[in-house]
Amino acid sequence: MTVCLLLLTVVALTAAGPAPRALTRADWPEREPVVALWVWQCLVATVLLCALAALTLGTAAVFHTVRDHVFAPAPPAVTAAYDLSAAPVWAALLTLLLACGAAWTTAMLGRELVEARRSRSRARARLRERAPDLPAGLPVARGPMLVLEDEYPDAWWMPGHPPQLVVTTGALHRLTGHQLDAVLTHERGHARAHHDWLLHLSTALATGFPRVPLFAHFRDQTHRLVELAADDTASRRCGHLTTALALIELNQHRGVLSCASSRRLLGERVDRLLEPPPRLLRRQRALTTTVAALVPLLPLLITFAPGLKALS
Repeated sequence: MTVCLLLLTVVALTAAGPAPRALTRADWPEREPVVALWVWQCLVATVLLCALAALTLGTAAVFHTVRDHVFAPAPPAVTAAYDLSAAPVWAALLTLLLACGAAWTTAMLGRELVEARRSRSRARARLRERAPDLPAGLPVARGPMLVLEDEYPDAWWMPGHPPQLVVTTGALHRLTGHQLDAVLTHERGHARAHHDWLLHLSTALATGFPRVPLFAHFRDQTHRLVELAADDTASRRCGHLTTALALIELNQHRGVLSCASSRRLLGERVDRLLEPPPRLLRRQRALTTTVAALVPLLPLLITFAPGLKALS
């Protein structure tokens, strides 16, 4: 068991430190944001699986009741292969630390979900206040699109049940038909990929563990990559130039091309749409996706290796 814990620790530290730093320095994620999002999720899954596997082994070594439940269906040779009775003192301390981390992670995820639901409720309440009143006798319908009377052009997707696309009259007046299609396709791309859940997950992990490089980079890169991925969805259907012009028209009053850090991403998105970088080859995309999917299997392989060896 000691060897398993050490290997799990090494894999977790590698995935949480050097790997995200190397990924942030690479230039290919800008060319393939969807693949990059998958790689980030696989790295996070690897760290969480390492922690869960180490917590399970450590708890089984410390508490006999847990050991009996975890290894109940296993033959005696498998239980003996893990040598749980000879757990060192540092394994108990690691188990306590992991248990606290698991509880804190659960609390952060729960808080993020509660805050997201409250924020969504407040946003829907504000939308109901701003929405125009219908004439008497007309039913109040909750369709997929809501038009607000506002001179500022804006459009965003409101997740929920049912989800709604909110568009202001300023956007309808400023955008052409093709540009409006690009905006709608962009926002539908967020909805289809469930980017809101990915943003909530990254925010919760980064808030709970701000000193872990993986979670901090995961939050920052997720906010950036989901926008690039939605831009690609819109540009493939409506064209790069149309999508770029729609982005400029929607954000011109905010200073889309300014040098402020909060607007820098908008400028980068416009430049990327006007000069789209070449995509990776299909073989490279498939290889990157496959390798990333295999990485989370390392903690499982390390955890089950002693038992599989005993059975063989």
